[in-house]
Amino acid sequence: MHDFDIAIRGGTIVTASDSYRADVGIRAGKIVAVAERLTSAAKTIDASGLLVMPGGIDSHVHLAQPAFGGPMMADGFETGTRSALAGGNTTVIPFALQPRGQSLRAAVTDYHREADGISLCDYGFHLIITDPTPSVVQQELPSLVGDGYSSFKVFMTYDDLVLNDRQLLEVFSAARRCQALVMVHCEGYDAIKFLTEKLEQEGKKAPYYHAVSRPEVVEREATHRAISHGELIDVPIMVVHVSGRQAMEQIRWAQQKGLKVYGETCPQYIALTADDMKGLNMDESGGKYVCSPPPRDHAAWDAIWEGLTGGVFQTFSSDHCPFFYEGSQGKKNPKARTSFKWVPNGIPGVETRLPILFSKGVAEGRITASEFVALTSTNHAKMYGLYPEKGSIGVGFDADLVLWDPKRKEVLRQEIMHHGADYIPYEGMQVTGFPVMTLLRGEIAMEEGKVLAQPGQGRFLKRRISPYALPASGRAAASAA
Repeated sequence: MHDFDIAIRGGTIVTASDSYRADVGIRAGKIVAVAERLTSAAKTIDASGLLVMPGGIDSHVHLAQPAFGGPMMADGFETGTRSALAGGNTTVIPFALQPRGQSLRAAVTDYHREADGISLCDYGFHLIITDPTPSVVQQELPSLVGDGYSSFKVFMTYDDLVLNDRQLLEVFSAARRCQALVMVHCEGYDAIKFLTEKLEQEGKKAPYYHAVSRPEVVEREATHRAISHGELIDVPIMVVHVSGRQAMEQIRWAQQKGLKVYGETCPQYIALTADDMKGLNMDESGGKYVCSPPPRDHAAWDAIWEGLTGGVFQTFSSDHCPFFYEGSQGKKNPKARTSFKWVPNGIPGVETRLPILFSKGVAEGRITASEFVALTSTNHAKMYGLYPEKGSIGVGFDADLVLWDPKRKEVLRQEIMHHGADYIPYEGMQVTGFPVMTLLRGEIAMEEGKVLAQPGQGRFLKRRISPYALPASGRAAASAA
């Protein structure tokens, strides 16, 4: 009789707080021992020369999302979660989107049909509220939070998603009542519409002008407005996919003031620039890089690193939003060639998130391996109600682990990816540090680039209310009473 199902031996364990040499013992999908030397295991994995880290948690991905008559998304749960595992991730949190005029609860039920029995890794759902009717905010939302959907996202732009200021205040108030964490996409809708129409009138329709139509000031203004609404209601907010200095400094200002405002950023904001959208002589190939907010410039990269190293950003997510490049559903579809505003908006990235941050962060000396773990796993688990089952290495945690070769050099390219999209925006980028094995609840889910997990192996995760969602003060805001 063996003490452990699996012993991972000889590796360097890295958590958000520490790094040390130890073995990990796994039994029944859980970590049951962390010790200097473990033997008596049914299976031994040699991790000599490798880092043993908690599996990545990507808390901002889009999978199998309805297109509202637009292009089809390139990843459902099968290909999207296969790609996640290949990149060293063990949990993803995509979004159950409420179409306008429909029930939020029905949207969640429909989304489960896309995921349950299909996902290869563990998953939870955020909600997206697009139609905050009284029944949605007073009945459906509190009920869903109680059922384990403890966070939701709102948008300050996009025709099909935007909420006006009054609606934002209503949903912020509802979030305060039921202690849900609010994620906010901060870009000013009217300013973008105005700039887009002006650019089109001037004949500036190539993909590059997507960035011109959404300058940093538009993101800054919306970020400040979201922070102000959150302060008025006394509710924490998470500002997602921050692209540069101006929005980052708004969040830092709020944090220094003592407001519970959190920040998230993504690989595209340390690895791409707006110039990538120029393509070849302003042709449509620049559409490969169209996402919102758009990548900025090299000075913005410096600002993002300032936010990452200075504690402004709690999480580093992919905002994986995959579309095809070729074909009638792709970024080169006939309608997209008439204006940048029709280019499918989003880029794939769940599989490349960890290698890009490790390479540019740890390998290049900007952050420590422990900071990497915090930004890619532990903080996600704590922020979104998955801790202490997920997000660290210790007795009692799920055995969600990634074995990482910190010295391995790899060139990112489409041919080694596992997603459904037909391109990656990081083609040809060399990285240092790469996952060699991913374990999901003690099962080897990926080894040397081959995904071994099967559809349905991933479990749905009911998430508890996060301490990050609790108001900063005890006062009862009038609009939240």
